[in-house]
Amino acid sequence: MSIPPPPGPRQPEDFPGPHAQGQYPQGPYAAPQPQGAPPPPQFPYGPQGLHGPQGPYPPYGPYGLQPPAAGGTVNGVAIAALVCGLLCFLPAVGLVLGLIALWQIRRRSERGRGMAIAGSVLSSVGLALWVLSLSTGAAADFWEGFKEGARGNTVLALEEGDCFDSPDGLVGWAIEADQVPCSQEHDGEVFALVTLPDGAFPGDDSLVDTADDRCYALQDGYAMDAWALPSDVDVYHITPSRESWDYGDRVITCVFGNRDADATLTGSLRRDESTLDADQVAYLKATHVLNAALDQIPLEEAEEDLPGNQKWAGQMSEALAQQSGMLREHEWPADAERPVTKLVGELEKAEAAWAKAAEADGLDAFYEHSAEGWELIDARKTVTARKALGLATIPPTFDEGESGSESGTGGGNDGADDGSLEV
Repeated sequence: MSIPPPPGPRQPEDFPGPHAQGQYPQGPYAAPQPQGAPPPPQFPYGPQGLHGPQGPYPPYGPYGLQPPAAGGTVNGVAIAALVCGLLCFLPAVGLVLGLIALWQIRRRSERGRGMAIAGSVLSSVGLALWVLSLSTGAAADFWEGFKEGARGNTVLALEEGDCFDSPDGLVGWAIEADQVPCSQEHDGEVFALVTLPDGAFPGDDSLVDTADDRCYALQDGYAMDAWALPSDVDVYHITPSRESWDYGDRVITCVFGNRDADATLTGSLRRDESTLDADQVAYLKATHVLNAALDQIPLEEAEEDLPGNQKWAGQMSEALAQQSGMLREHEWPADAERPVTKLVGELEKAEAAWAKAAEADGLDAFYEHSAEGWELIDARKTVTARKALGLATIPPTFDEGESGSESGTGGGNDGADDGSLEV
């Protein structure tokens, strides 16, 4: 922060300077008074220059400079404290500067004690108002009003389902966001908004971790059919900054974007109740149960942690039982009833295989039953049912280059098999 110079006396370049006793500068600005004449009237003045009625005595010098006064120069820190107090920005800084100025004035015999006291008092009031506004939600109301006024071209205005272009890209600081129709090329598509609880700023790293966890968990609610996501799509997020947090910003914006920073997306990726029919939604909700269990697969192999893998095998068996029940309970269209019923039979066999793996007596038995379970939930076994329901029919690909269960992203209907996103 720059501090303005003290408003003490300053001589113009052409001012003649000090004079010996009995000598005076020429011109109308400083004339000697006759002996015995009354002293000239005194005018009040302040940091903006002279104030009050103008008499026959003009300001000191051709630039309206203030006349010198006894007691030394004005303390510059006192001026800064007063400015901070008057403008109510950085109130804590104004309070600290005011206290420093009082200490310096007392030590250096400078002027400005009134300004230092005024700056300290005003800063204290401003600080109290800030605390009050944060505790009562006034800052949050201000932030909502600001977002409303900023609608149209900033990331603050983005809502679920919006497609937008960002001149700053999807990595780093994002400020501008020009909303465009999803049917044309765009940088990102918003698929979820996460509202965070109030409290102290959690830090950038913590916000990023939270955004990763929440956004990846929420993508299935917007793009229910993971097979329909193109292989070049990835998840991005926009998080509050420390500054916006202080004003009440508590929203994480979850965004689909292209993995290639120089590439774009075309067309909406939304696949939920608003774009799918009831039969498609029922089928996809059932698949999400198994996907959730697959997400919990142990990081260590069975050789390293057999009990942990057996526990997970039990979770797989339970998920398959739930998925089979959901598919059996739904009333399917005539052309989809047969393939779905056949699929349910395969899932029930997989349920039994994973149950045996969970209770296996030894490593070899575990591998035998789990291998059978993996084969029975091969994604290719679901293609017929998916085709009958009008869903995507090309299984997503994995880093290992093999098709797996219904879980995964990056399939789509374009036959792409050059990569995938891990769910």
